[in-house]
Amino acid sequence: MVEIVTTTGDRDVVDPGHFNSESAQILIGEIMGCNRDLENIQKSINDVKKK
Repeated sequence: MVEIVTTTGDRDVVDPGHFNSESAQILIGEIMGCNRDLENIQKSINDVKKK
């Protein structure tokens, strides 16, 4: 078992032996969500630096 903890504290448990298209899509969605959050944080930091 592999446990994945997201930035929001959500926990996903993936059994590597049963990793399939559906679980891959869930993982990709989590990664995309984290990436979006990081981009928003970076934008906010840049906006603060400009002021």
